[in-house]
Amino acid sequence: MNRKNYQIVTNNPVVKESYDKVIFVEGSFQDVLLKTRDLVHSGHRLINHPLGASIRMFFSPYRSILVTDKADKLDINHVEIIENSIVSYKKQMEHRKPDEANSKDYALIDSELLKSALEEHKRLSM
Repeated sequence: MNRKNYQIVTNNPVVKESYDKVIFVEGSFQDVLLKTRDLVHSGHRLINHPLGASIRMFFSPYRSILVTDKADKLDINHVEIIENSIVSYKKQMEHRKPDEANSKDYALIDSELLKSALEEHKRLSM
């Protein structure tokens, strides 16, 4: 991809090895959400939604989120999205734990979802 106007916030080792412009988070899915929240509060904007496409992806130990590479003016809509995503994640995980037994599969799925988001971002950025 020629246009590198994004950063990837992730805790997925497959993504860390496959892409540049990675902010690698040593921690959980929730830690990725919190790091993304910090970036959004400093003016970065979300490029893809912080939560996965299905409820099953809540149980993934991995998450990769695209944000703009440069901070801009704070966007309250993006703040609301990330804050609501953190609340939703916490609520869903109150009685469940991440599915570590299938972590390799989840890492692959997360990587494929990221690839799709990057392709769509590239298409829309043209």
